[in-house]
Order: sequence, then C-alpha cells, then structure tokens
Amino acid sequence: MKAKRHLLRWFAILLAGGALLPGQDSGGNPFAQSKFVPDISLILDCAYLHRGLDDAAYFNLSLPGFSHAAGNGRAAELGGTNLEQGFNLNYAELSLASVVDPYFDLFAVLHFTEEGVSIEEAYFATRRLPAGLQVKGGRFLSHFGRINGQHDHYWDFASPPLVQSVFFGGNLAELGARLAWVAPLDIFLQLGVEVLQGGNEMSFGRRGFAAGAFSVADVRAPGLVVATAKTSFDLGNLTVLAGLSNAAGRSRQEPGLEGGGAAGAFAGNADVYGADLTLKYLFDSIRYLSFQAEAIGRASHGDRYLEASNESWTRLDERMRQAGMYAQLVGRLNKRLRLGARLDLIWKNIVRLAGDRQALPEDLARYTAMAEWNPTEFSRLRLQYAYDRSRCEEIGGRWERRPFDELALQVNITIGAHGAHAF
Repeated sequence: MKAKRHLLRWFAILLAGGALLPGQDSGGNPFAQSKFVPDISLILDCAYLHRGLDDAAYFNLSLPGFSHAAGNGRAAELGGTNLEQGFNLNYAELSLASVVDPYFDLFAVLHFTEEGVSIEEAYFATRRLPAGLQVKGGRFLSHFGRINGQHDHYWDFASPPLVQSVFFGGNLAELGARLAWVAPLDIFLQLGVEVLQGGNEMSFGRRGFAAGAFSVADVRAPGLVVATAKTSFDLGNLTVLAGLSNAAGRSRQEPGLEGGGAAGAFAGNADVYGADLTLKYLFDSIRYLSFQAEAIGRASHGDRYLEASNESWTRLDERMRQAGMYAQLVGRLNKRLRLGARLDLIWKNIVRLAGDRQALPEDLARYTAMAEWNPTEFSRLRLQYAYDRSRCEEIGGRWERRPFDELALQVNITIGAHGAHAF
C-alpha cells in the first residue's frame, strides 16, 4: 500500500510538471482553444449625404442603354452606397479568416445592411500545391480587373467607378472555383481561370423568363468563365502592376418584365473584357503617389423581348457594344492625410435593335474629388465631392441629361484582427 501511495505521488508530480512545460497551457485548458480562434474583425461604414436632387428625382434617373436604370427599381446597383439624402448606414462587414492546416486557408465575409445579411465571400484556398499552383473554391470576388477583387472599405473613394457599377453592379462575386499559376520568373506573372455560376444580373444572369408566348429556359450552370493575366515589377521606387481580363458567358436579364417595362428582357451571350494599370511611386516609407486606371468593355448579342401591346410581346435581334473607363490619382501626404481625384467616363454606348441603332447618349461622365483623414489605422474620415453628368431622364422620347452634385462625409471604423490587403 505504501509503494502504491509513492507511485501515485510521483504520477501527480509528473502531471503538474508537464502542465508547466514551455508551450503548454498553464491556465488548465487541455484543448488550448485560443490557438483555433480565427482572426475576427468588424468594419462599420456610414455617411452623411447631400445631393443636388431630392431622392424621388434621383431614383427616377437612368443610365440609358444599361439594364439597371433607377426607374426600374434597381437604384441600389447604380452606386452601392450613399443612396439617400441625409444619414446612410452603408454596411457593417464581419470578416473571419484563419489558417486551417498546412494545406488550406479559410476566409469569410458577412455583409450587414439595414435590409438584411448576405454572404459576400466564403471560400477556401490551398497553401501547398506544387509548381506555383493554387485552387480557390466557394463564393469569392472574381480576380477580374483591379478594383473588383477589393472590398468596399479598401476603395480609395466612397463609391465604385461608374464602369464597375454598370457592368457588374459594384462587384463580380460568384460561386465557383479558380485555378491560378505563378510563373517561375524574376518578375511576378500570374495566370488564372475561374469557372463560375454566372448569376451576376448586370451582364450575365441565369434565370429564365416568360414574355407573352415566348419562353426562355434557365442557363445551365456553370455559365461563366473568367480568364486573367497579371504582372508586377519594380523600377526603382516605382511599382508597376498591370492586368488583362475577360469574362464570357450566357446572359439572362429581365428587369422590365414586371409591369411591362420598356427595358423588356434579354437572352443571349455577353463578353466583358478589361485592362488595368497601377503605378505607385514611393517617396519614402510613408508618402506615395498612386495612379490607377481601368478600361472595361462589353459586347452582347442575343434577343430582346419587348411588349408591343397589352400582353403581346415581340422578339428582336439586339447587338450591344459598350465601353468605359476610370482613372484616378491618389497621394498620401503624411501618416494621416490622403487626397485624390477620379474621372469616370462611358464613351461607347452602341445598341442596335433589328439593325437600327438606338438614340442613346455617349460620353457619360462623373468627376470626383476626396480628402481623407486617418486618425489611426483603424479609423477613417473621408470628405468626397462628385459632379455627375452620367444620368438622364426620358422626356418626349428623348434622353435629356440631368447633372447634379453630391457631397458626402464618410466614416469607416474597424475593430478586431483584419489581415493585410494585397497591393
């Protein structure tokens, strides 16, 4: 019995000593759960807006030739944020990210608005594939272009570029998979291909529709393929990043079916192509000057369904050639202050119905300037002014421009652990 007590005493001493060894949880938690808690952050974005038009007049304006006219009840896709006069709660973004194991990362972003919650991104990415390969799967922001892969809080301005809004509705975010390859070169060269569902309603869409006697079936998924090529290199203090992108897929759009809207519905194919360039010159570790530009075009061909009379619809061949760009210049003067200016322009807006070109305005432009104050890396105050001459109103069968100005004060605040953004 005495030997047994000595054995138990030594066993207890060994257990106590093992609990205090380096790297062990001395707090008595055998599972060390803190090691498995992901990085969690919450970003709040709100703003005060003054616009030269009242809300009723603003929501009645359109961008002719594009399927998301405000008059069709899709105003949220025109700007994405700062929609109404006065105070706006643009969004709250909850991010979770973690290394799963030596083979996978996991990332998710939940987007909260006053209307509800949506999953902006939720995907896995591989860590250890050979030959410079990586696979991503789930719902994610497409790598098309430069700004599409950035979340709203990373934008240099409070609103997305005009071409981004009219072709993708803010962002091209889809369910699907991506395969990327980094070439074994002295400069960065990445090639990627994405196979996606194709649900983006601005340029693609999958849902079929019925227009009178006509019936159009759903697009069989996946219905969209995106190919990208990106490169980056340094020239002294100047960093250059450039890319080419193409998104091709089937298209289903039916914004005008409810109530027999003039926009009707469209079924066909869409091809969106883009080129982007970013130049960033570092004066020192704090100050820099950055130039960023993207040109995006869209070619669509298919059938347009229009209501000819009450409950009677007609089908016409439609071909669209539309293109635009944005160019912005942003400078960081010190740790706290940034200034920037941006030009948005849609220069091509060619739509042909049954061979006849429609009388649609071109050279739709918007001019934006901003001043940004960052008290810390976790908070941002931004004052932005925009003069917008891209919106039109239909009067007597003709499109009349309705220019207006906007002044917004934006507040963006972050708490928690948020991973670094890509350059």
